[in-house]
Amino acid sequence: MDENIYEATGNSEVKRMGRQKRIWVPHRFYHIVCRGNRRDPLFKETNDFLAFLHILHQLHEKIPFEIAAYCLMTNHFHLQLRSKQEPISKVMALMNKRYANYYNTRYRLTGHVFEKRYYGKWIDNDSGMLEVSRYIHLNPVEAHMVHAPEHYRWRVYLYMHPKSLPPKFMNMDA
Repeated sequence: MDENIYEATGNSEVKRMGRQKRIWVPHRFYHIVCRGNRRDPLFKETNDFLAFLHILHQLHEKIPFEIAAYCLMTNHFHLQLRSKQEPISKVMALMNKRYANYYNTRYRLTGHVFEKRYYGKWIDNDSGMLEVSRYIHLNPVEAHMVHAPEHYRWRVYLYMHPKSLPPKFMNMDA
């Protein structure tokens, strides 16, 4: 619920706030971050990374969106995402629900897979786009997982080479 909820308690009123509605600007990219619950791994094996990318492909067929950059880390992921037709919150809800269903089924678990709702901040200009892209690309280097961005498999950099065809959801010109 996006509205304030009031609950009568005797002689006084207690105000409870509902979730704040997310702002969606259709032609803007957003920096999205999702973490595993308790910062546990979201991606334990190669098949988990592949399943997530497959979910992106499937979801893109249903709801067109664009990704300018992404990086799938062990316990979280970053997306530089734009959705012109549907709110980002809808795209992320479906994406996270599908991955949570996959993950819980795969590892015979129940309960939350993600720590909380995704972090999302819209990017308001070209310098912001570059800054977020740089941050996403360097995330595995900053985490001391690799020495150079091109050595990390689970990021958009893979598609910047002429031999690789990017997925339909990738916007390589953004």
